[in-house]
Amino acid sequence: MTAVVGAFIIIAGTAYSMWTYSAIFLGLSILTQWEFYKLAHMDDKLPLKVWGTVIGQSFFILTFLIEADIIELKYMLILFPLLASVFMIKLYKKNDEKPFTSIAYTFLGIIYVAIPFSLLNIIAFANDGYSHDIIVGIMLILWASDTGAYFSGIMLGKKKLFERVSPKKTWEGSIGGLLLALGMAYVLSRYFIDLTTFQWLAAAVIIVITGIYGDLIESVFKRGLEIKDSGDSLPGHGGFLDRFDSLLLAAPFIVVFIKLFS
Repeated sequence: MTAVVGAFIIIAGTAYSMWTYSAIFLGLSILTQWEFYKLAHMDDKLPLKVWGTVIGQSFFILTFLIEADIIELKYMLILFPLLASVFMIKLYKKNDEKPFTSIAYTFLGIIYVAIPFSLLNIIAFANDGYSHDIIVGIMLILWASDTGAYFSGIMLGKKKLFERVSPKKTWEGSIGGLLLALGMAYVLSRYFIDLTTFQWLAAAVIIVITGIYGDLIESVFKRGLEIKDSGDSLPGHGGFLDRFDSLLLAAPFIVVFIKLFS
């Protein structure tokens, strides 16, 4: 039920207008980055949760407004003094014995979470104006990959993919996820014309491969904290970081692919 409701909100909001799209993904970016900082606190790190999230979401908002031709690119320079201010704020935190470690985690939350979400704005405006096709397509391919991997892994999974990091992932599951993702990409190419059939299929391969790595990277992070899920915000699905870890690593690769080859 959580998955159905969440998918409906994301797809409907993205398809409705660029403003509902921006509101939904800005909200997801805030919740995911905040969750990352909470996990860092569990590992006795002290990132600037509030200020780091403000900077990260400033990146998202500025990218959206620039891509929508509402403001000029020069306003992106605002980010540089915001980033520099992290060092100044940490100077006044007397209870932090390792301030540069905390600064590093503050920046990591921005790089790992906020920037990938912000890159979705470039995808949304890739064709000289807002179009929901590619964003919706990416999400559907990701969900198809996860679904295919889950059921293939349960029914056929034997050979471990990366047992040291994630004992439950198998090659059979990954192949099943790839096949269902390719099937979804082909169906999308019949209705969404922003990309050609070949481009949709190539995007699916990129999304699946980078998505697997994104999931493994988050597993390494959670294993270091000795936790199963990043949170309990989404019943049956863990936290927001659990749900969007694949997207975080896939987004930079998809942006490059679309800008260079579409």
